[in-house]
Amino acid sequence: MSTQNSLEATLVGGWTPFHPLTAQDQAVFDKAMKGFVGVKYTPQSVSTQVVAGTNYRFKCTASIPPAEVVWEAIVEIFQPLEGNPYITGIIRL
Repeated sequence: MSTQNSLEATLVGGWTPFHPLTAQDQAVFDKAMKGFVGVKYTPQSVSTQVVAGTNYRFKCTASIPPAEVVWEAIVEIFQPLEGNPYITGIIRL
């Protein structure tokens, strides 16, 4: 067994390191955030965990337009195997 295979086996069920969003990641974020008003969250990177569906942690910049104050936040989203993704938590960093 190679070191890479060993590393992958260790990470099953674990969170991936944060990485740039794919088009699919962006689509999940957009669908879950549809209709969300108030704070504007802009995803910068994402970490995922495959379970019975997929958990997402989007590292975002956040602001309340038109204010220029910006902070970071983690937006947690769950994408079930069937159905629409939904927000499970938002943590201000």
